[in-house]
Amino acid sequence: MFSGGIFDIAGKQRRISELDEVTGRPAFWNDNEKAQTTLKEQARLKSTVAEFDTQIRGLEDASVLIEMADEAKDEATAAEASDTLARVEKQVGTMEFARMLSQPYDREAGILMINSGAGGTDAQDWAEMLQRMYTRWAQRRGFETEVLDLQPGDEAGIKSATIEIKGEWTYGYLRAEAGVHRLVRISPFDSNARRQTAFASVAVSPDVDETVKKVEIDDKDLRVETMRSGGAGGQHVNKTESAIRITHVPSGIAVHCQSERSQHKNRATAMRLLRSKLIVIEQKKLDEKLDALHGEKRAIEWGSQIRSYVLAPYRMVADHRTGTKVSNVDSVLDGDIDQFMVAALLQMAGEGPPPPARPPSEDEV
Repeated sequence: MFSGGIFDIAGKQRRISELDEVTGRPAFWNDNEKAQTTLKEQARLKSTVAEFDTQIRGLEDASVLIEMADEAKDEATAAEASDTLARVEKQVGTMEFARMLSQPYDREAGILMINSGAGGTDAQDWAEMLQRMYTRWAQRRGFETEVLDLQPGDEAGIKSATIEIKGEWTYGYLRAEAGVHRLVRISPFDSNARRQTAFASVAVSPDVDETVKKVEIDDKDLRVETMRSGGAGGQHVNKTESAIRITHVPSGIAVHCQSERSQHKNRATAMRLLRSKLIVIEQKKLDEKLDALHGEKRAIEWGSQIRSYVLAPYRMVADHRTGTKVSNVDSVLDGDIDQFMVAALLQMAGEGPPPPARPPSEDEV
C-alpha cells in the first residue's frame, strides 16, 4: 500500500479546504479573472486527490482478490488480482510522471510551430512528415488539433506550420520536443538516389487562456500586414486578403495566421499566438527568453539537432540529449514518441540520465 507522500495528498486536501472557504465567500465573484483562476486550481487539486483515492481502492481490491485466490487456490481470481495491480501500477506511474511537469503552463494546451531548415525540398518534405508525426501523436492521446497556419513548400512538403493541440498537459509534454530534428534518408527528390540530410525545427508555446494570465500588448508596438492566403482554398484565397501577419516590434516576434476566411478571426488567432509567445518570454530572463520560446535558438542545420531520424543506410531514431534509441522508425513517425518525451522531461527535472558527454559526429546517430 503506497502512502502518497510524494504526491503530498494531505497538503492538497488542506489547500482544497482553503479554496472551498474562499469560493464560498459572498464577494468571490467580484473579481472574475481571479475567481476563474481559483476555480481552475481547485478543480485540478480535486482531480488529483480523486485519482489517488481511485488507485488506493484499486490496491484494496487487489489485496482482497489475492486473499481469495490464495484461500481457494483459484487461478482465475489470481489473474484478476494481477491485472488490477498492473492497472494501478501503470496509473501511478502516470501520476508520478505528471508530477515532473511542474512548469507554470505545463497543464495547458500547446501551440506547435514547425519550420523547414537546411536541405531544400527534402527539408520541406521533412517538415511535413513532422507535422504528421505530431498530429498522429495527438490523435493517439485523443487530443484535438487545428492547423492555424500553413505555408506550402515550393515543390513538396511545407515551409512552416503552426498547429494548436488541445489536451491536458499538452504543453508540458511538447516542450520536450523543442529543437532541431534531423532526417537522413535516400532522397526521393534526387534522380541519382543519393543519401541526403534534412533539418526542421520545432518550437512550442502554451495556449494560455486570458483568465490565467494577461499580457499587456500596446497596439503601437504592433505592425499588422494583410495578404492573400496561400495554398488550397479555392477562389476565396485569390480574391480576399484574409491572411494576417502581426509583428511585435519590441521583441521582433512575428506571427502569421490564414486558417479562417475572416480577416477578423485570423487577427484574433494571430493575437492569441503572439500572446502565448510573450507569456513564455515573461518567464525567462532577457538572454534566455527567446531561447526558451523557440527551443534551441541555433541554425536549423548540422550540429544543432536534438534528435536524428535515420532511414538509410540503417533505420534508427536517436535522441542526442538522453541517448534514447528506437529502431522502429515507422512507429515513431506515426506518432509513437512518448518514450523520447518522457526521457527528456525526466532529464530536465534532474531525474533522468546525464546528457551525452559530447555531441554525435556526422557518422553517428
